[in-house]
Amino acid sequence: MSWLTDFPQLSRETLVAIRQSLDSAYRDFSREYGEVIEGFFDPLLAFLIWFEKLLIAAPWWLVIAIIVAITQIATRSWRLSAGVAVSLFLIGLFGMWEDTMSTLSIITVCTLLSIVLGVPIGILMARSDRAQAIITPILDVMQTMPAFVYLIPVVMLLGIGKIPGVIAVVVYAIPPVIRLTNLGIRLVDREVLEAATSYGVSPWQKLINVQLPLAMPNIMAGVNQTIMMALAMVVIASMIGVAGLGQPVLRSITNQYFTLGLFNGLAIVALAIIFDRVSQAYAKRSQRYMGGRSE
Repeated sequence: MSWLTDFPQLSRETLVAIRQSLDSAYRDFSREYGEVIEGFFDPLLAFLIWFEKLLIAAPWWLVIAIIVAITQIATRSWRLSAGVAVSLFLIGLFGMWEDTMSTLSIITVCTLLSIVLGVPIGILMARSDRAQAIITPILDVMQTMPAFVYLIPVVMLLGIGKIPGVIAVVVYAIPPVIRLTNLGIRLVDREVLEAATSYGVSPWQKLINVQLPLAMPNIMAGVNQTIMMALAMVVIASMIGVAGLGQPVLRSITNQYFTLGLFNGLAIVALAIIFDRVSQAYAKRSQRYMGGRSE
């Protein structure tokens, strides 16, 4: 029965051995393939730097006008458009314009990447129960893993900079758009699909012309949640060199600058509200449109 008393010590020794072997294997992998993987992301880094410089170099009034125009086209609400213009003007007035543009650039790129990667994965899950059974536990892990943990393997592999931040943000923020794309397609009425089949449409035509338009409100809700999670990751990503509003917040924490942290935190909140209201309004408009067309 001595193994019962030795079990905690043996388990700790086994755990230490496993951790050391895994750490050593990952370090060897990062040393061997880190430069190759980093080179693969060079086009994305170049685009991100170009987009950030474009937003910063462009006249502030032009950027506000473009964002307000996009808001108006998406929501058809002059009240919301005016609120967006006032919020952005106040951000510039308080000297946070460049940091806000840096944050806007990385959030835009991360959201686009999440949509480009997440929607096809959601479609795959909706069309295959086996794929759903495999991917769902992975999404559960991604959503429950602490955000700081995402930074460790990415930094070990790619170091400090924008691309590790983008990868960490996308991994943290992509699950909602995958889940809600899958859910939206699965919730499409079977009678509608049978009617489309009776007209002789192909599976691809059925997906593009029937399932995706009817699932659009759910997909937009997933995009909305992805944007919110990406913004929540901004401060954490600033720890690995991602420029933007997160760095002043992090600096205010380390140096106890209450006002600096408050103002930059409010700027993040303003961006979150803008993205949230615009995406929700667009989702509601698309839902009303589909409801009116189906009637």
